[in-house]
Formats: sequence, structure tokens, C-alpha cells
Amino acid sequence: MYLKHKIYGKFFNVFTKFPINNRQISFIIDSNKSFKGNLDYIKKEFEKRGDFQFNFFYKDKLSFSNFKKLATSKYVFLNDNFFPLAFMDFKKDTKVIQLWHAPGAFKKFGASVDGESKEMIKEIGKNIDYLITSADSIKPFYSEAFQIDTFKIKALGLPRADYYFKNHDLNKLRENFDSKYHLAKNKKIVLYAPTFRDNSEDNNVFNFLDLEKFNKELGDDYVLVLRLHPKIKKFFKNQIEVNQDYIDCTDFDNEQELLLISDVLISDYSSIMIEFAMLFKPIIFFTYDFDNYVSDDRGFYFDFKQNVPGPIVYTTDELISEIKNNNFDKNRISKFLETQFNPIDGCSSKRIVDFLLNEGEENG
Repeated sequence: MYLKHKIYGKFFNVFTKFPINNRQISFIIDSNKSFKGNLDYIKKEFEKRGDFQFNFFYKDKLSFSNFKKLATSKYVFLNDNFFPLAFMDFKKDTKVIQLWHAPGAFKKFGASVDGESKEMIKEIGKNIDYLITSADSIKPFYSEAFQIDTFKIKALGLPRADYYFKNHDLNKLRENFDSKYHLAKNKKIVLYAPTFRDNSEDNNVFNFLDLEKFNKELGDDYVLVLRLHPKIKKFFKNQIEVNQDYIDCTDFDNEQELLLISDVLISDYSSIMIEFAMLFKPIIFFTYDFDNYVSDDRGFYFDFKQNVPGPIVYTTDELISEIKNNNFDKNRISKFLETQFNPIDGCSSKRIVDFLLNEGEENG
């Protein structure tokens, strides 16, 4: 099963005979750059610190040059899974850092749900020097998911969260959006970002959300903006079509910009809600398949119904009612954020780079 990953690793190991370049940093990414967010912020932070050389190592674009650059890098960053890492023997002075693309700990992942890959995940964990999380309280979950020793897990923050502490002209962002999508003009944005389900029948979201009724009840004041999970986009997007007004932003370049200009988020089991919670705006959990998801899919690291930072609904009527009522409990969001983050201060990227340049010593 893992033969191709082993061959990949063996090929990489040929290049570890070359000396490390202490100014070289590599980022391991997919060709579609789907998990690049955290990496961009780390790159920008290193750029402030001096003359570093950056190498984007694409997993499926193999070349002698790229393997050599990766093998001779001082720092190597990942943002998602990379199974060949189990068989790659980096030099001891190279530091391999897993940033992970999802914030906090919500639905179970990795070895928490995949028993068959547990030993493989454990081998990968041996080759990771540091796993970065957003809070001390979630370290045990990440230790289980990545099969990695707790002392390697550092709660230094989520680099991509620094975005929300930059100066953004929200009016300009909204004007640009309205200009591109005329349907949105003068309306509040309800962003619907459903996650992928292992049960294929549950991925066609408009089988469960009655968009005609939504527009009839809310269309004068709200517009629905849909952003599909990459797997839904890949396997089911052609099935998700309705003859009603909505805006498909699945391919919108900047997801964080969408979060900034949205007024309400409809989530389900997606970790996007953790990031949106930082903005202290309403979140509604539309869990039309809750029983199936809990029994057949992943499950959660905490009691879903007791802890999510917003009301839970199961039908279109309940969803419409919550949007109309606009019952928004900031205290509930605050309590939830305390379980997911240490300080949220816009300095996560700085803390991580400081930690690395200080050779693994944490300030304070």
C-alpha cells in the first residue's frame, strides 16, 4: 500500500549527502496550492528577518533540483498530510514543522479515526520536529491524531489568523464583491460552507436546503453564498445545481476575505467555523444529517451539541427562523474560543519564527 511512498522517500534520501544551506526554507505543497495559507504568512515573516531563500516543493512535480533543495533546507514546512515523510531521513540539523491547515480541534482526524494508517502516521510523527497548534488545551487531540509526542507540540498560534489583524478596507472589499456578483448588492451575505461527507448522498446540499423557500422568506435582505469543500467540488459539484438565485463562490480566491465580508455563516462540521468565530459574528449549524454523520463519519473531540458557538438546526424552516431572529450570543462564542486558542493577537507567525530562530526556545 505504501510502496510508492517508500520509493519516494528512498529517492529523496540520496540527496541528503549534500550540506545544509542555513538560509534555505522549503514549503511542501500540492500543485493546486489548496493548503498554502499558513505557509504564506510564515514566508512573509521570514522575509522580515533577512535574506532567506525559499523553495516551494510540489509533491507531484519531481526533479533532481527540487529534491536537492528540500534535502538541504534548514527549515521544512508542511500544512497537510505527506505520507512519504515516513521514509525520508532529513539531516538532524533540518527542522521539519507541521503547521496543519485546520484551526483548533473540532471533528476527529488522522489516527483518531484512521486505525489502518496509525502505524504509518506514527512513523511520520517521528520525522516531525515541531507540530504547531493554536492552544495548549488541544495538544492531547493533536498528539493522538498525529501519533506524536506531546513535547513536540507547540501552542504558538495559527499563522493564517494573523490576516484578521491587518488593516482591511471592508467597504472596498464589499464593493468589489458586489461589483463581481450583482445579486449581492444591498443585501447581507449568508455564507454557506458545508463540509465533505463520506456518505455521498448527503453531499448534495440543496437536497436538504430548500433554496426556493430561503429566497422567498429572506431574499429581500439576504443572499446565499455557497462555498463548497474541495472534495465536494471535485466529486459532486455538477450535481449541485438549482434554478434559484444564489452565488457560487467555491472558486473565490480568498476564503478569508469572504469571511470578513459575510454577515452570517452556515456551517455544519467544518472547521471553518473556528476561524469565523474569531470575528464574533453569527454562526448557525445546519446539521441535517447529524445522526448519520456521528455514526458513520468522524465524530468530534468534544460534545458537539453542548459546545458549538451557535444554534443547531436540522431543517430549512429552523434555519430561516434563526436568521430572522438573529439571536447572537457573544458569550457563547467567547467560551468556545477559549477552548481553541491561546491569545488571539495577530502575532502567531512572529511567535513561530522567533521560536525557530531561537533554536526551539520559547520566549517568556
